[in-house]
Amino acid sequence: MFKKIARTAVFALSVAFSLACTAAEAGTIKIGVEPWLGYGPLWVADQKGFYKQQGLDVELVMFNTDQDMTAALASGKIDLIAAATNTTLITINQGVPVVGVLVLDQSFNADAILSGAKISSIKDLKGRSVAYERGASSELLIHYALKANGMTTADIKPVPMNASDAGLALIAGRVDAAVTYEPYISTALKQGGSYKVLYTASEKPGLISDLLIGTPDWVKAHQKEVAAVIRAWDSAVRFVRENPAEGGAIIAKAVGSSMDEFEPAFKGVRLFDGKENLEILKGEFQDTVQVIGDVMLTTSPGDVKRIVPASELLSLDALKAAEVK
Repeated sequence: MFKKIARTAVFALSVAFSLACTAAEAGTIKIGVEPWLGYGPLWVADQKGFYKQQGLDVELVMFNTDQDMTAALASGKIDLIAAATNTTLITINQGVPVVGVLVLDQSFNADAILSGAKISSIKDLKGRSVAYERGASSELLIHYALKANGMTTADIKPVPMNASDAGLALIAGRVDAAVTYEPYISTALKQGGSYKVLYTASEKPGLISDLLIGTPDWVKAHQKEVAAVIRAWDSAVRFVRENPAEGGAIIAKAVGSSMDEFEPAFKGVRLFDGKENLEILKGEFQDTVQVIGDVMLTTSPGDVKRIVPASELLSLDALKAAEVK
């Protein structure tokens, strides 16, 4: 995934939130995104006019890190952001209240741990250098993989860096393994040699997922606008499914990927339309959040002090009001 607050952001985010007003009262709605395939329908909705059909003026604001994007949300510079579920849990634990209004996607093979020839299993990572982005979905994946194999990050040599740089570090020989996402996975594997996928998010379906989130005050004050964004998203997801070539081209361009890289990468992502949201939010997603919270509570106690209940994490009034079919 081209995507995915760091620990160092705790104080800054808390201060930013305390100073923020409720962002734009009307007019342009600013949505923060990172170049991740799962956020693709947000760009499709823009290019195909689905926001305008809902009477919205939406501006998509690109970021390269979770930290910068979440800080912008907390300070009121943007109204909504697309964020990983685990990032959302960290944000709330850091004292910055946010709520999820929509499940955007889940990653299966599009988030992975890559390695070279000398490493053939997770247990082989013991004592090895592993590049991954702290506080992001990459950290959740490496923690889960290690825990499933009776290990912790104390058994490896963590090398913090952006997920977008991790694959390049592996190719350059600076680390023994890297945790990253598509299309960086495909880019690394194209280099030939002995690079391979060691472990993917498909080992635990739902582990890597994304939400559309906002501050509780903004979401409560803009229920009609949020419902309209959800309807636009729903239209975009259906467009991508019915027009895969055109929809895929829009997404690939937005994330800076060639179609050769995009097509296999996108197969590892599941998008959720409005109706599917209503189904998964009957309890399945909430159960997965519990699993994510359990993993983070035991492996990242510095970030997560408590498991956030679904009643605090989610605000579903706008989804229900959207009346998607």
